[in-house]
Amino acid sequence: MSIGLLTCGARPAAAYDQSPQFGDGHFRNPAGKSALGFVGTLGVMWKMLFEKPADATPLAPIPVQALSRQALLDAPDDSLWRLGHSTMLMKLDGHFWLTDPVFAERASPMSFMGPKRFHAPPLSIDELPPITGVIISHDHYDHLDHDAILALAPKVQHFVTALGVGDRLIGWGVPAAKVVQLDWWQDTRVEGLKIVATPAQHFSGRTLADGNRTLWASWVIDTGNTRIFFSGDTGYFDGFARIGERYGPFDLTMIETGAYDAQWPDVHMQPEQSLQAHLDVRGTVMMPIHNGTFDLALHPWTEPFERITALAQEQGVALTAPHMGERLDIRAPAPSTHWWREGQPTAK
Repeated sequence: MSIGLLTCGARPAAAYDQSPQFGDGHFRNPAGKSALGFVGTLGVMWKMLFEKPADATPLAPIPVQALSRQALLDAPDDSLWRLGHSTMLMKLDGHFWLTDPVFAERASPMSFMGPKRFHAPPLSIDELPPITGVIISHDHYDHLDHDAILALAPKVQHFVTALGVGDRLIGWGVPAAKVVQLDWWQDTRVEGLKIVATPAQHFSGRTLADGNRTLWASWVIDTGNTRIFFSGDTGYFDGFARIGERYGPFDLTMIETGAYDAQWPDVHMQPEQSLQAHLDVRGTVMMPIHNGTFDLALHPWTEPFERITALAQEQGVALTAPHMGERLDIRAPAPSTHWWREGQPTAK
């Protein structure tokens, strides 16, 4: 299903009723989602606060390659820079695109507490060139940064979001004419780029009172010559195979690989599942994301990189994991250099 850029705009809440994913005032996953329950939730909170391993955060500064606006402007098409976590900057057919832009010091509603960045962004919002579009997977704090959106709005032409997320942006002051909201399997075109909202298995909400009031999505990004899959946040599910059947193969997959735990398998993938998702969507080269910037789980911060690297080697999957700020050639990405090991002492 296709939606025209000029006719989509902001969707009133009543329009959500037309979505197969919406019912009783909330969006939902087709397969449902198990709940930890009150006792389980308290247990997770206790571990997150008091039982974190020492190496859940870097024990030394991690390497970041600084960027400049001129370097971006001079770069060829099909360039990608990882700015952190799930924030990627792409140059496609002469246009710049951002995914899930988070520039805040913390992935939290509070400036003084919550997960803090391991590294500064490779460049500031002020240093960015004009941005044709921003693609937002869902509304959690590590993917949707209020202050970054307001700072970006004057230099961004279009914001493409899952249903409901665009209403948040409009509520924050982003002009409605800049916002396109899509349901799963809907698409839009911007400056020749085809963008498709595809299914994911996750959840949403920014407060205790607004759970699942907005939709979450993965994304297909297709120039006609280059095809990219961006998973957003998701557990493993059979939807990946359907995405691969309809839109694969992909030159590059940006797949969530990090902030996982055995207690929340429905909403985040273990590295084995991340690799399978890459195979399901028919990816050529995999780039693990959702790691290396924020401490959002109980595993050592380097574990996602190490596990996915070993798994990819075992199965003969091409893997790339660039430094933060390093230019990646989407059509011919360089292999990983294990940068996460640089200068890191062993935890005791």
